[in-house]
Order: sequence, then C-alpha cells, then structure tokens
Amino acid sequence: MPRKNKDLELWLIRHGETEWSASGKHTSRSDLPLTARGQRSAKAVGQYLAGQEFSLVLTSPRQRAQDTCRIAGYSSYAIVDDNLAEWDYGHYEGRTTAAIRSEEAGWSIWSAPVPGGESIERVAERAESIIHRAGGVGGRVALFSHAHFLRILAAVWIRLPARSGSLFALGTGSVSVLGFERESRVIQVWNRSFEIES
Repeated sequence: MPRKNKDLELWLIRHGETEWSASGKHTSRSDLPLTARGQRSAKAVGQYLAGQEFSLVLTSPRQRAQDTCRIAGYSSYAIVDDNLAEWDYGHYEGRTTAAIRSEEAGWSIWSAPVPGGESIERVAERAESIIHRAGGVGGRVALFSHAHFLRILAAVWIRLPARSGSLFALGTGSVSVLGFERESRVIQVWNRSFEIES
C-alpha cells in the first residue's frame, strides 16, 4: 500500500432502515427503498458528519445506500462501486434466519454455504479491493454500504479472518471509523448510532 496510507481513515456508513432490515430479512440484490425511519436516520448521519470533507466517497449500487448517501449530503460527488454491494445471499434472499433455521437447524450465514449466492471468501476479496482503492487516495474515505459487507471489511482491515465479522454488530444508519494507531490498523469508532423516533 502507498506510504500515505497511514493517514487513511475509512468511514463506514451503513444505510438506513428498510422494511426488510426492520423485519430481519436477508437483503442483498433486492433494491428496497428506505422507510421513513430510515430516511430520518440518514438525515441524522448527515448531521453527525456535519459537512465532513472526504477525499473519496464511494457508495453501493443499491438504492438504500445511495439514498442514505444523498440524504446525508454526499451524493454530488459520490462514486458507485459495485464492490460495496451487500453479500449476495443467493437462495436465502428475502428470508429471515428464523425461517431458514426451521429447515436447517443451527444455520448461520457465517458458517454455512450460500447456495446460488456468494462465498464469504469472495466478499472478503471485494473488501480488499475497496481498501486498496481507498489506500490509493488516502485521507478520509466514506463508504456507504451494508451490514454484512461492512462487518467483513472491518475484519479484513484488522487482519482477522472474514468470518470474524460475525463478532461486530452493526445497526442501520450507523457510522464506524477504521484507521491507524501508529503502524497498526485499528477500529477507532464502531456502530455509532443515533436515537430516532419511531
């Protein structure tokens, strides 16, 4: 990575709530809009960022991430990057963990194969691509994306196995920051969320 990378900060912004995220349904390719609550949390994200300047703003191609980016005030110079898309859940798309476990006891996205979808190794490769792209720019980089993808990216950033992303809870409409302490990659802020009225 370029030497200037030690100045790199990755600001991870998870999109606001959708109907499926509120009900616990796995959502990757389905292009759902934000709920009214999700729109309010995106506005709160914008207020928290308070016009923070970024050297690069990247967003997932999905509507929910792009709308969060727009409402937060960063769409005018955001670039869509397909690598920021959510983990492709294949046949599990639109299903809750409870529904899947009624057929497959003890199932977890973190440890089971994903029929018709994407391997966790492939998601980790996409995360590495995002880190490399951000590192080529340096400074503060904003990433508007999705829960599972950002959790895997955080694990990859601190050089843990991708499956360690299971240890990082991440709410909708949240902000996290990855950076450096001296030469070590660290998590500086995690899952900073905002009180939003229902």
